[in-house]
Amino acid sequence: MNPLSPPLALPGVYAPQDDTELLVHALGRESLAPRARVLDVGTGTGAVALAAARRGARVTAVDISWRAVINTKVNAVLAGLSLSVVRGNLLAPVSGRSFDLILSNPPYVPGPEPEPGDGGTGRAAAVRGAARAWDAGWDGRLVLDRICRDAPALLAPGGVLLLVQSTLSDAERTLAQLRAAGLRAEVVDRRYVAFGPVLRSRSTWLRDRGLLGDEGDDEKEELVVIRAERPC
Repeated sequence: MNPLSPPLALPGVYAPQDDTELLVHALGRESLAPRARVLDVGTGTGAVALAAARRGARVTAVDISWRAVINTKVNAVLAGLSLSVVRGNLLAPVSGRSFDLILSNPPYVPGPEPEPGDGGTGRAAAVRGAARAWDAGWDGRLVLDRICRDAPALLAPGGVLLLVQSTLSDAERTLAQLRAAGLRAEVVDRRYVAFGPVLRSRSTWLRDRGLLGDEGDDEKEELVVIRAERPC
C-alpha cells in the first residue's frame, strides 16, 4: 500500500492530499528509535499513522469520526500493520500518556461561521461528514489552538510535534503558542497549492477579511509544516 494513497477512503473521510503528503515527508526526516511511541491526531484514513507504523513505531491513531476509525482499522489490516485506533476528541483519549512523536493534520480552513464560546466543542459537534476535516471556525484556529495548548504536556523529553496547517490560519500564532509552552518551534517545510472547492467558495469572504490579494490574483494557499521539540 502506498502510504499516501490508502486503498480505502470511506465517504465522509478526508482523503490524503498535499497536506498529508507534506506531513508524511516531514515524518520521514525524523529519527525514530525502535518502538517509538507515536500519536496521530485526527488520523482520517490513517495514511500518516500507517507511514509511522511502517517504520516500526508503536502508533496510536485518534479521530472523532467513527468512519475514520473504521477506515483506519481496515487500511491497517490491508497493509498488514499493527496500530491502536481510538475514537475521541483530539488529545482527550490519551490524556496522561507520553509520546516521542505527535503528528497532526488538523482542520485549519477559516470559514464565515462564528466560533462558539465553549472552547470549540459545540462547533465540532455540529459539523458532520467530511467537513469535520477542514472547517475550523472564523479564524481557522478552532482545533489548532487546542493542539498547541494540550500537545506539549504529552511530549516526552526530546519529543517532537509535527503539524501541518495553512498560513491563512496564522502559522505565526502557532509558533508563538508552542514556544510559550517551552518548545523549540520552527517551520520546516512549505508548499503552495491551488485552492480546492472549499477555499474557492470562500474566496470573496477571505478577500473581505484581507487574507487574500485582489481578485484575479492566483488563488493559491501556502501550507507549512511546523516542528516543535521539547528540550531534553
